[in-house]
Amino acid sequence: MITSGITALGLSLINTPILGKLGVPFRDQEDNRQKEPLIVNAGIGGNNTIDLLNRIENDCLSHQPKLTVLMIGTNDMNSVKHVPLAAYEQNLIKIVQKIKDIGSRMLIMSILPTYEPYLLTRHPAEFYQPEGVQARRNQVNQVIRKVADKYRLHFLDLGHRFDAIGKIGLDKDSLIQNEANSNKTDGIHPTANGYRFIALTVYDYILQAKLPPTHIVCFGDSITKGDGSMDKNSYPAFLKKLLTRV
Repeated sequence: MITSGITALGLSLINTPILGKLGVPFRDQEDNRQKEPLIVNAGIGGNNTIDLLNRIENDCLSHQPKLTVLMIGTNDMNSVKHVPLAAYEQNLIKIVQKIKDIGSRMLIMSILPTYEPYLLTRHPAEFYQPEGVQARRNQVNQVIRKVADKYRLHFLDLGHRFDAIGKIGLDKDSLIQNEANSNKTDGIHPTANGYRFIALTVYDYILQAKLPPTHIVCFGDSITKGDGSMDKNSYPAFLKKLLTRV
């Protein structure tokens, strides 16, 4: 596992000439006059590791990325599309191996905290027994860290950053959507400021670790997808703005 030395560094988690189009290699999209980085938002809502394996060829590998930013596991740990932890680990390893086989660098991120009272309105509390929601998430993040270490991937503990300063709960300034800031009993997905925070931490890591600042595929679930755009509220959109002309 590789981590940057900086101090502060895809659920529902595009189609313009300067951005990645799904299924089209970056080399077929480049224009030497353009100064903006080529980035693909390859997040799809509700995805787990099984879904990512099913679409990895078209939505990630076909772009021949220089850097792949991966976050996946939130849906695997919940009840609707649950994947047992051992199977999750094997799926994650397969995803990593496929991406590494094409020569892409990788930045893998831990999954985010949730606001448990909201989460348990959609998923039965009994499902998380005996360990509970937080321990289940910790287990997933331990697997992510283990795989990053085994395959010498760049690892960004984004979940810790949200735990520490994301104010997960009912406050309006929480970085996770709630009734006060989004008029939703969500508790899982970031706010617009949450997506900005993700983009900024990824941006800082890319610069600090000297990772490729263009030809990037952001691969994951709805937390990668955001609003699905490359110019509004998604972390790939904000990352593109930060990396422009770097």
